[in-house]
Amino acid sequence: MYDAPSNPESVFTYGAPALKFGPGASAEIGFDLAQYGVRRVLVVTDPRVAATGGPQRVADQLTGYGMEAHVYDGAHVEPTDESLAAAIEHARASGPWDAFVAVGGGSSIDTAKAVNLLTTNPGELMDYVNAPVGGGRAPSQPLKPLVAVPTTTGTGSESTTICVLDVLEQKVKTGISHVRLRPVLAVVDPDLTLTQPAGVTAAAGMDILCHALESYTARPYTSFEHKRPEERVPYCGSNPVADMWSERALRLLSGSFRRAVRHGDDAAARADMALAATFAGLGFGNAGVHIPHANAYPIAGRVKDFHPDGYPADEPMVPHGMAVALTAPEAFRFTFEAEPERHLRAAELLDPAADKPDDLAELLPGVLMNLMRDIGIPNGIGGVGYTEADVPALVEGAMKQQRLLATAPLPVGEDDVAGILTRSIALW
Repeated sequence: MYDAPSNPESVFTYGAPALKFGPGASAEIGFDLAQYGVRRVLVVTDPRVAATGGPQRVADQLTGYGMEAHVYDGAHVEPTDESLAAAIEHARASGPWDAFVAVGGGSSIDTAKAVNLLTTNPGELMDYVNAPVGGGRAPSQPLKPLVAVPTTTGTGSESTTICVLDVLEQKVKTGISHVRLRPVLAVVDPDLTLTQPAGVTAAAGMDILCHALESYTARPYTSFEHKRPEERVPYCGSNPVADMWSERALRLLSGSFRRAVRHGDDAAARADMALAATFAGLGFGNAGVHIPHANAYPIAGRVKDFHPDGYPADEPMVPHGMAVALTAPEAFRFTFEAEPERHLRAAELLDPAADKPDDLAELLPGVLMNLMRDIGIPNGIGGVGYTEADVPALVEGAMKQQRLLATAPLPVGEDDVAGILTRSIALW
């Protein structure tokens, strides 16, 4: 456990974008963005989403409201420093831009965040990447309005201050985090998720679930030392407002997750998943995430030859939500002692009918593993190609995520992470 702070924090912060939610909401983006008085807009998407015609329809809407709109379809699924640099270069060369619209999954939204940051502020991408991987610089200039339109249910990027990327040379996934990266408006239209493949629904849905679980079990904001105003960061620890969103997300997932994976045309399940993703984003975007996400970054960044169902087959990848899920059962078994009541409450919300084991620390891991089996998530990190020989390199990558590990409900050292990863080679 953490030592009691000498001067406990008494303040928590909460931030969120404006939200428009519901079937058909994406048909109103032209009107919404026109309220910001912008003239030139870059619509950011990826090739697969662009092929649906949706991003072009958004651009046409904007044109109908007197704006000049262009579509950039080069966002990379699971963005890298190289793909973000290419997007930034394109935007700089074709700008200036008054606003941005991101249409797609978290990859497109995060690409738009990076483009917005580096077309409004000096320097290069790695200057702003979280330390110790990058320079950890904060933006010095305001960003332009960004409207986020998610087409997948999972990342919550439409609600958060985070941009996630793979740094290829270091073989690690990391991020950029600052309150100015948060979109000004999230337009969540469940109809846009109806064509999401089952494999993507499963992986992205595990990201929703871990967002809710990690923020709900995060270190309480009152356990930190009191901060000066200029020291405050978006991830402030679990707090009453974030808890509310996380609990509601878990309830929605309980009734919709399996149905959305098995029956992609179930509009009600898709709507509940989209709402759960939004709620979980509003929770973790303020409370923070911890061990499963810290482990996920090197798991995704050091991928070998794994090709998940529903994703582009031209290159190996471990999707972010899947990478997060693979060590989650062991991570929550490890953190149980810090706050047993929260772990038990989370398991109850996710599976009210689950039988309680003699050892209550096994309840939440058991609920998670049952769900993972049902929706086709691999059996631990061994299922995506890692062995015990890979654990030291994965530990090294996870320990670089100190911004996340600092939010864990109890201190986390290298041996702790090594144990979680080793026990996650085969979960069942």
